Amino acid sequence: IFRDNGWRIAMWAVAALLLLLPLVAMQLSSDVDWDRADFTTFGVMLLIACGTFELTMRITQSHTRRVLIAIAIAALFFLVWLEFAVGILPH
Repeated sequence: IFRDNGWRIAMWAVAALLLLLPLVAMQLSSDVDWDRADFTTFGVMLLIACGTFELTMRITQSHTRRVLIAIAIAALFFLVWLEFAVGILPH
């Protein structure tokens, strides 16, 4: 399977913490107001991004390709997140 599962544990732990961050922020401030749909959307986005990266790690042996694909996944994730949050793309 994987020789080193440390990166997998770290990746999924960071994803879980990112998903919990708005929940904690909602307890501390009234400025953050997420509903079930927001958490579901963000959770699906994290699942797709982390799952795609994990699949990439299984398929690709080249370190350079892994890094480039990881950067592309992160960039696409943040682009979609920004679009959902503030609508940065022209319509």
